[in-house]
Order: sequence, then structure tokens, then C-alpha cells
Amino acid sequence: MSSDRVLLGVVAAPHGVRGLVRIKSFTEDPMAVAAYGPLSDEAGKKNYRVEALSASRDAVLARIEGVADRTAAEAIRGLRLYVERKQLPNAGEREWYEADLIGLAAVGRDGKDWGKVVAFHDFGAGSVMEVSGGAMLPFTDEAVPEIDVAGGKVVIDPPAGLLAGRETKEA
Repeated sequence: MSSDRVLLGVVAAPHGVRGLVRIKSFTEDPMAVAAYGPLSDEAGKKNYRVEALSASRDAVLARIEGVADRTAAEAIRGLRLYVERKQLPNAGEREWYEADLIGLAAVGRDGKDWGKVVAFHDFGAGSVMEVSGGAMLPFTDEAVPEIDVAGGKVVIDPPAGLLAGRETKEA
């Protein structure tokens, strides 16, 4: 489900009194959230120049042009920051932008329709793919053995017992 813009991060919270913010980055290298030029809001109407200052486990400390104090930083909490797809490098072999997988059909090896890919999460132990209906499975080669963006599907083979209604997989 390719789009012309890709979500790179979300303003999580203000930091201090001088307008700095913490950004939850969705880039492989968290500091890269500021590396692709101006970012825009969800509507694509307003641009933001972001300067990444440092990274911690869960966020990037950043300065956003025009945000000079805590009140202004608080006002943009939750701001979703997008970049034009053409600013991003092409994905390599066996690499995908998560944005390209959102909306693809999730189909079992047996052809069973498990719904659609709705989101990706990382709770610290690796990426997890969420399928409509709330099912979550590890985003690994074993659990997701095939990805066909052009064909509009991902093939899933979840571990036994992970998804309700799934027959037990032989060990």
C-alpha cells in the first residue's frame, strides 16, 4: 500500500523549558529522523525543520524550528512527522518500508485469510506485526516467510497456538 509520504516519527513530549522535544523515531537509526530534510504534518500542509541532538533507548531529543519554549513544545505533542517517499533510499533486497506493508492481506500458507496488516510494533524484543482483529505475530522469516508487495499480500505461518483458530503446527 505505497503512498507518497512515510511516517518517520511522532513528537512524544516536551523536554525542558527551551522548546526541545522528545520524538519517537520509526527510522532504523533513530537519529535519521532528521536526515531527510523538512518533515510535514499528517495533512502535508505545514513543514517542520528538525535537528536531532541525541538519542536514547526510546526517543530522540530534538529541536524543531519555531518551537522556542515549553508551551510551544507542549502544543505539538502527538504531532506525526512525515517525509516525502522520494527523499528515502530504496529498500534493499529482503527489506521493506513498514508503510508499504500496512494494508496488505495476511494469508496463511494454507490460503486462510487472516485479515490485513494494520501496524508494526517493537516492544524491545524485536518487531511484531499486527493483523486486523488484534492478532500479533513476530515479524520474522519463520512467521512471515513471504512478502509480495506487488501482489498485495504477506504469507504468514505463525507459531502453533499463537492465533485463535489456528491448528497446531507439527514440531
